[in-house]
Amino acid sequence: MLRHYVVFITSTVMLLFAVAHAAEKTPSDSNALKVPEGFTPLFNGKDLTGWKGLVGDPESRAKMSAEELAKAQAEHDQNMREHWKVEDGVLAFDGKGESLCTAKDYADFEMLVDWKIGPGGDSGIYLRGSPQVQIWDYTKNPVGSGGLYNNQKNPKYPLKCADNPIGEWNTFRIKMAGEKVSVWLNGVLVVDNVTLENYWDRTKPIYPKGQLELQSHNSALWFRNVFVKELLK
Repeated sequence: MLRHYVVFITSTVMLLFAVAHAAEKTPSDSNALKVPEGFTPLFNGKDLTGWKGLVGDPESRAKMSAEELAKAQAEHDQNMREHWKVEDGVLAFDGKGESLCTAKDYADFEMLVDWKIGPGGDSGIYLRGSPQVQIWDYTKNPVGSGGLYNNQKNPKYPLKCADNPIGEWNTFRIKMAGEKVSVWLNGVLVVDNVTLENYWDRTKPIYPKGQLELQSHNSALWFRNVFVKELLK
């Protein structure tokens, strides 16, 4: 009887150990990346896979040979890794380098992204490689974030200021179809179907396809929950 009892206790302990060991390897639901239906994550919460450094602008890149572009890309990728880090599942920028760019180009899309800046911060999100959906310290720029700041002929400021207090997280929903852009900031519509102008060549419409960029502007930045959904025409 004693022998059977010892075997039972030993088996139970081994089972509990196996369950605990498996739990250590399995991420909890709270840490798992929650992807909205229909969207694809651009940031995996772990590393910089799917991202690259900024090389020039769309006009200058188009003039490079394949060899020139590859060489420049390798150099700027190295620079990017020195200033963009992943900290506790968040993309963190130290304010000293260049923009972070998607490795893939996009035409029509919908983008979701959380962002945070500190006092005096200034940033933005480039759409198809062109500036920009504005991000900045609303206490210094009371119009608020979300506007198409580099527009000259079309509206450049948001419809209202919907920023959360500095140091808190904000959420953009950005929709781009053709040359038209709509932006929601923290659930509030701040840009309503406005034409995004071509900053790099004002004589041309916005490029039909291009990379998305998290702009650097000499201030610390944080991004998380970056998702995209490509829209079919």
